[in-house]
Amino acid sequence: VYPTLLAAIGDVAHPAWRASSVGVYRLWRDLGYAVGALLAGVTADALGLHAAIWLVAAVTFASGVVVALRMRETRGKIYG
Repeated sequence: VYPTLLAAIGDVAHPAWRASSVGVYRLWRDLGYAVGALLAGVTADALGLHAAIWLVAAVTFASGVVVALRMRETRGKIYG
Protein backbone atom coordinates (compact mmCIF):
# COMPACT_ATOMS: atom_id res chain seq x y z
CA VAL A 1 0.00 0.00 0.00
CA TYR A 2 2.81 2.41 0.85
CA PRO A 3 4.22 2.78 -2.71
CA THR A 4 0.71 3.28 -4.09
CA LEU A 5 -0.05 6.06 -1.63
CA LEU A 6 3.26 7.77 -2.39
CA ALA A 7 2.41 7.61 -6.09
CA ALA A 8 -0.99 9.18 -5.38
CA ILE A 9 0.71 12.02 -3.51
CA GLY A 10 3.11 12.47 -6.42
CA ASP A 11 0.17 12.69 -8.83
CA VAL A 12 -1.64 15.48 -7.01
CA ALA A 13 1.13 17.45 -5.29
CA HIS A 14 2.84 20.31 -7.09
CA PRO A 15 6.57 19.56 -7.46
CA ALA A 16 7.46 22.54 -5.25
CA TRP A 17 5.59 21.12 -2.26
CA ARG A 18 5.74 17.39 -2.99
CA ALA A 19 8.37 16.73 -0.30
CA SER A 20 6.29 18.55 2.31
CA SER A 21 3.23 16.55 1.27
CA VAL A 22 5.09 13.28 1.73
CA GLY A 23 6.31 14.52 5.11
CA VAL A 24 2.77 15.28 6.28
CA TYR A 25 1.60 11.89 5.04
CA ARG A 26 4.44 10.15 6.90
CA LEU A 27 3.64 12.11 10.08
CA TRP A 28 0.03 10.94 10.12
CA ARG A 29 0.96 7.40 9.09
CA ASP A 30 3.56 7.06 11.86
CA LEU A 31 1.25 8.70 14.39
CA GLY A 32 -1.40 6.17 13.38
CA TYR A 33 1.01 3.32 14.09
CA ALA A 34 1.72 4.65 17.59
CA VAL A 35 -1.85 5.56 18.53
CA GLY A 36 -3.22 2.39 16.96
CA ALA A 37 -0.86 0.18 18.93
CA LEU A 38 -1.72 1.95 22.18
CA LEU A 39 -5.46 1.81 21.49
CA ALA A 40 -5.30 -1.88 20.55
CA GLY A 41 -3.31 -2.67 23.70
CA VAL A 42 -5.70 -0.79 25.98
CA THR A 43 -8.67 -2.45 24.29
CA ALA A 44 -7.08 -5.90 24.62
CA ASP A 45 -6.41 -5.32 28.32
CA ALA A 46 -9.90 -3.98 29.00
CA LEU A 47 -12.08 -6.12 26.74
CA GLY A 48 -9.91 -9.00 25.53
CA LEU A 49 -7.91 -9.85 22.46
CA HIS A 50 -10.94 -10.61 20.27
CA ALA A 51 -12.36 -7.15 20.93
CA ALA A 52 -9.03 -5.56 20.01
CA ILE A 53 -8.91 -7.49 16.74
CA TRP A 54 -12.48 -6.46 15.91
CA LEU A 55 -11.64 -2.84 16.71
CA VAL A 56 -8.67 -2.94 14.33
CA ALA A 57 -10.86 -4.58 11.67
CA ALA A 58 -13.55 -1.90 12.09
CA VAL A 59 -11.05 0.96 11.85
CA THR A 60 -9.43 -0.62 8.78
CA PHE A 61 -12.83 -1.08 7.13
CA ALA A 62 -13.84 2.50 7.95
CA SER A 63 -10.63 3.88 6.47
CA GLY A 64 -11.24 1.85 3.31
CA VAL A 65 -14.73 3.32 3.02
CA VAL A 66 -13.35 6.85 3.44
CA VAL A 67 -10.77 6.22 0.71
CA ALA A 68 -13.39 4.71 -1.61
CA LEU A 69 -15.64 7.73 -1.17
CA ARG A 70 -13.07 10.54 -1.10
CA MET A 71 -10.09 9.50 -3.22
CA ARG A 72 -10.39 10.18 -6.93
CA GLU A 73 -8.50 8.64 -9.82
CA THR A 74 -5.79 11.03 -10.99
CA ARG A 75 -4.91 9.29 -14.23
CA GLY A 76 -7.09 9.97 -17.25
CA LYS A 77 -8.70 7.21 -19.23
CA ILE A 78 -6.53 5.47 -21.78
CA TYR A 79 -8.20 4.91 -25.11
CA GLY A 80 -6.96 2.59 -27.76
